[in-house]
Amino acid sequence: MKDFPTPETSKLKILIELVRFEHSIFALPYAYIGAIYGAVTVAFAIPAIFPSPAPQPTPWVTLASWPTWSAILWITLAMVGARAVAFTLNRAIDKEIDARNPRTAGRAVPSGLIKAWELWTFTAIMLGVYLLAVYNLAPVTHWLWPIPLVMFLIYPYLKRFTSLAHFWLGACLGLGVVGGWAGVADSVSGLAPWVLGAAVAIWTAGFDIIYATQDHDSDVADGVHSIPADYGIPRALLIARVSHVLTVILFAWGGWLVGAGIWYYAGLAIAAALLAYENAIVKPNDLSRLDAAFFTVNGMVAVFMFAGVVLDRLIGVAL
Repeated sequence: MKDFPTPETSKLKILIELVRFEHSIFALPYAYIGAIYGAVTVAFAIPAIFPSPAPQPTPWVTLASWPTWSAILWITLAMVGARAVAFTLNRAIDKEIDARNPRTAGRAVPSGLIKAWELWTFTAIMLGVYLLAVYNLAPVTHWLWPIPLVMFLIYPYLKRFTSLAHFWLGACLGLGVVGGWAGVADSVSGLAPWVLGAAVAIWTAGFDIIYATQDHDSDVADGVHSIPADYGIPRALLIARVSHVLTVILFAWGGWLVGAGIWYYAGLAIAAALLAYENAIVKPNDLSRLDAAFFTVNGMVAVFMFAGVVLDRLIGVAL
């Protein structure tokens, strides 16, 4: 006998769709990258004990200088919880704007599929998940946890004033690298996590600019600021291309800072080719392949960068 969804399961499904958990593929691999290289720095920061260095494990780093499985679990939960809070804040604050945009009018919040108390209850639960995860990571994160939440809260308002909101969104995702690093290394004093985070930030801004081209007409009519709306689609796509060139440069610099080997750069080379493809298939007079550029290609970029880092640590020599 076929089971029919209950109202509760239907609501849960709507909430899961609302926060787009599948989009974690854009951010989670970079948090793991930060954790992997952060774990390496822990081992090499330990003073040498004659006659040879003797790295010691921590609750977040193994003897082999990898993040522990528990650290990976808590980083995952922190990222998922933080992203869910970010999405619900964005959907709630942008409710009126989304309702006036034909592409977004059917979303759960503007269409009334989710009541306000349901949305905020879900937000509170995901905030609890985020805080629980943070307090099981390295102590420095116990002080830094409000920063992403403040940035998430500011982001929806920026589009009302400036087209630089794309880069603020990028910075929010770029913090994932820094957070993953801090979560195991208990420090963000080095340059490497910030350079890698900047690479993710510029990459995100670039693909968000491309994605915003589909809302050009609606944003112009509604007074919403975006680079496509403020500067036109052709110039916006040029800015996205320049952003992605800078992304590759920053990833290359970040790889040099962590002493990455050939496998890291192989992953970066594939990612660079994918970014070139993404920018080639979206044209000012043809946005028909925009979804493929945004969802498929960028997901693959994140996966290949992560794969390159894992192979670099398994086969190559880091630091």
